Amino acid sequence: MDPAVTEEMVKGMENFQFTMGHIEGVSLPSTLCDVWDSICNFQAREDDILIATYPKAGVELAQKMASPRILKTHFPINLVPPSFLEKKVKVVYVARNAKDCMVSYYYFQKMNKILPDPGTWDSYFSAFLAGDVPWGSWFDHVIGWWKAVDKHQILFIFYEDMIKDPMHEIRKVMKFLGKDLSDEVLENIKYRTSFQAMKENPMSNYTTLPKAIFDQTISPFMRKGTVGDWKTHFSVAQNIIFDEEYKWVKVLH
Repeated sequence: MDPAVTEEMVKGMENFQFTMGHIEGVSLPSTLCDVWDSICNFQAREDDILIATYPKAGVELAQKMASPRILKTHFPINLVPPSFLEKKVKVVYVARNAKDCMVSYYYFQKMNKILPDPGTWDSYFSAFLAGDVPWGSWFDHVIGWWKAVDKHQILFIFYEDMIKDPMHEIRKVMKFLGKDLSDEVLENIKYRTSFQAMKENPMSNYTTLPKAIFDQTISPFMRKGTVGDWKTHFSVAQNIIFDEEYKWVKVLH
């Protein structure tokens, strides 16, 4: 068990009554909504590195690629504390194929006892498309950050590229951060950020958390990490519906 998680905390989690709230129309856990003023007033430092993603888009892989103070967020850009953009903090945004992201997020919600039960796959499919899931719409999230690339110090990278050619993406991130690292260090980063290495590492697979928080008998936190897993979940009809929605979102933006 994580030493930071006390028995009292675990016992409290077992009786925890989950609730959701909304900030600017985005669905968030009520625990975040209750302290929103403090979140908004968070003071970033100029040398901070912010890693931003939609949930289950690959933040764990990217997080191990950078230093010094590394912060991560699942907030859409309009909810990020203003100090990050005011102080020109460097942001690494990780985007993932929406269909794979949906599948991964579904299983994450099933095992995460802090978030609401996602229900059936069919009902979750509809909820995800409508943006009626924690942290809001995948479409709004990715498009919002993408539109800010030219205005702020934001590096947009893709989960699929990290899987296909991790060394190329590592070098891209290091260049963005102004880091000049030896080939030996880069190879070590490549190894430590591989999905298999992270799946076996208690620091990244969250197996130290109690079952009352993450029930990994339902689904492991580091589940598959593959590209194209959506093909084993989407029906033909769902794929058509999703592609139509995706097409219209691109037209509207």
